[in-house]
Amino acid sequence: MLDDVERAYSFIARGLFTEEALDRAGRQRKNQSEFDHEQLAKLLSIETLDEERVANARAMATVYIAIAAFENSVRELVSNTLLENVGESWWEECVSNRIREAAKSRMEEEEKIRWHTSRGEDPIQFTMLPNLINIIRANFEHFEPFIHEADWAAAIFDSIERSRNVIMHSGTLDNRDIARVGALIRDWTNQVAT
Repeated sequence: MLDDVERAYSFIARGLFTEEALDRAGRQRKNQSEFDHEQLAKLLSIETLDEERVANARAMATVYIAIAAFENSVRELVSNTLLENVGESWWEECVSNRIREAAKSRMEEEEKIRWHTSRGEDPIQFTMLPNLINIIRANFEHFEPFIHEADWAAAIFDSIERSRNVIMHSGTLDNRDIARVGALIRDWTNQVAT
């Protein structure tokens, strides 16, 4: 029991230290929760679209929320864990050149489109889910205390990525797939204590 309490305390402390370091580095926060959903619907002319398609998309929007929050929690876990264990140079020291170059390429591409909001300023925000598991595998000694098995994490990422891709390409998941996503997120969250 004491080990669980210590692990939880350590995890929370790492998160707080990371938040503080990011704020000191000039991180800018965006609060998207201030959007009025009715106003957004008007801006997007949703009333002009087919009702059945809108209903399906709304259902998948809820699934998207879960998957997006999951992905970002994994990015945060990777960043926080490596920042705490390796230091501020963790991106250069712990991430393969291939993954760094892919993230850099995405960042540079978004910089060219100045009229559109970027997904972020940190390379980890440009790192896809399959590459996040590669970072975890390459630095597993830092993640082992709370993940225990990289293959377990990889199986979760793979299954969630499959469902994510359906939604991101305007598809509709069935209830079985939605339930699987929920169970996997619950398992992950319970294991890593995020």
